Amino acid sequence: MKYGFWLPIFGGWLRNVEDEQMPPTFDYAKQVIQSAEKWGYDTTLIAELYLNDIKGIDADSLEAWTTAAGLAAVTEKIKIMTAVRPGFHNPAVAAKMAANIDHISNGRFTLNVVSAWWEEEAKQYGGAFTAHDERYDRTEEFLEVLKGMWQEETFSYQGNYYEVNNAKLAPKPVQKPYPTLYAGGESDRGKQAIVDSCDAYVMHGGTVDEIASKIAEMKVRREEAGQPEFQSFGMAAYVICRDTEEEALEEWKRITDVKDSAGYAGYHDFVSKSQLEQQVERNDYSVSNRGLRPNLIGTPDQIAERIAAYEEAGLDLLLLQFSPQLEGMERFSQQVMPLVEEKRRQLFK
Repeated sequence: MKYGFWLPIFGGWLRNVEDEQMPPTFDYAKQVIQSAEKWGYDTTLIAELYLNDIKGIDADSLEAWTTAAGLAAVTEKIKIMTAVRPGFHNPAVAAKMAANIDHISNGRFTLNVVSAWWEEEAKQYGGAFTAHDERYDRTEEFLEVLKGMWQEETFSYQGNYYEVNNAKLAPKPVQKPYPTLYAGGESDRGKQAIVDSCDAYVMHGGTVDEIASKIAEMKVRREEAGQPEFQSFGMAAYVICRDTEEEALEEWKRITDVKDSAGYAGYHDFVSKSQLEQQVERNDYSVSNRGLRPNLIGTPDQIAERIAAYEEAGLDLLLLQFSPQLEGMERFSQQVMPLVEEKRRQLFK
């Protein structure tokens, strides 16, 4: 199992807790990612939202791509996975920016392709927001342009959404043929786009059975499409690690005490503009990305047991959230990671 984490660019992950002691500043983000390198984390995921979806649309938040470039320059090993939403980007320019960050990081830059769901944000920032399936039509064209710009000496493209004429991109990305393209989606149309155009599949939090079913389905879809196997299967999860199960459950109760806070501004758009496989209640939404569903809540040994079960189901990347982020990541690296490795050694004796 590889361990990644969501970069804390919104001031936290909890919609019912006002101050999580993790300020949305570049200095704090740098402290987190540089510490993560020392603690054995493999990847950070930087969400791309121009409004703060966790603490409310009037709250501070960091922009994803400029943050990624800054962090690429002050790290050495960790992969930097940055979200990209086609409705907000010119694909040829995005290809140029991504290649540049890939060079800054010496080949550590990857993309999480997100087809978007927040209509209000698109209105405020001039993004393209269309019907659900049409968003994936745009995404597929966007990815064709990215790949063409990254791989061809001179590239031209004529589509329904994008046009590129005799474009040149130099230097090409460090990674060949191009940086890894991750994506997540639960609708049939979304899965089709991921199977046809991306390299790895990432999921919101789910139970072991839910994740195993999704992995099996996507493997079959990929094989039927005549595509190579996905490079990775990842999942978002929120961790509550405490000395006792009782302490962990008390914290779970505290953070899911649902309040009518500004952090729920995007809730209606998320549940109505997406095609989700599981109904998302406000209790689930109190922590971002359905992070409580994997139930990584309890003692280090209990959490390690559950992670081992996910690994057996085919998951190979966890994208974790903690609150406060820095303290939680350190504890997880010291108390949970070694236990998972120990259980793996016992399993393969």
